[in-house]
Amino acid sequence: MKITAQEEYGLRILLRIANCQDAEGMSIPQISEAEGLSSHYVAKLTRLLRMEGFINSTAGYKGGYVLANPAREININKVLKALGGALFSAAFCGDHPGTLKLCVNSVDCSTRSLWQMIQSRIDQLLDQVNLSDLMHAENKTGEILQQLIRQVDPGIAIQPQD
Repeated sequence: MKITAQEEYGLRILLRIANCQDAEGMSIPQISEAEGLSSHYVAKLTRLLRMEGFINSTAGYKGGYVLANPAREININKVLKALGGALFSAAFCGDHPGTLKLCVNSVDCSTRSLWQMIQSRIDQLLDQVNLSDLMHAENKTGEILQQLIRQVDPGIAIQPQD
């Protein structure tokens, strides 16, 4: 499983906008420079984030992008699904039929159970995370996320990252 560039950069842009102290928000060139992304790509991602209701654009010469709602009300699971979709959805089997019209395992599929279980666990965790949880330095954010993981699964062993 991989985190797509669109998910990573889209979330970084949302965080950059959330941390902006200017009431006018951030313009595409400002976000582009701050994140090291092309203006074209930032425009594509801000359009997507705006259409999904996570950000609003402000009018005028100094206009930019601001959060549409307070950061504590922006759910990360919804953001990531808007940027890249779910790992597993009801349409998954129809999207992977092989060379046939219908998957040969459509009636009895053990891998479908695996994908459903993984999606369920991801949803359980990410539904607990909001944008304001990510607006801290890495160590503090790590502590917040570890607390959330323990709330979702008290018996889980958390491995430190290298």
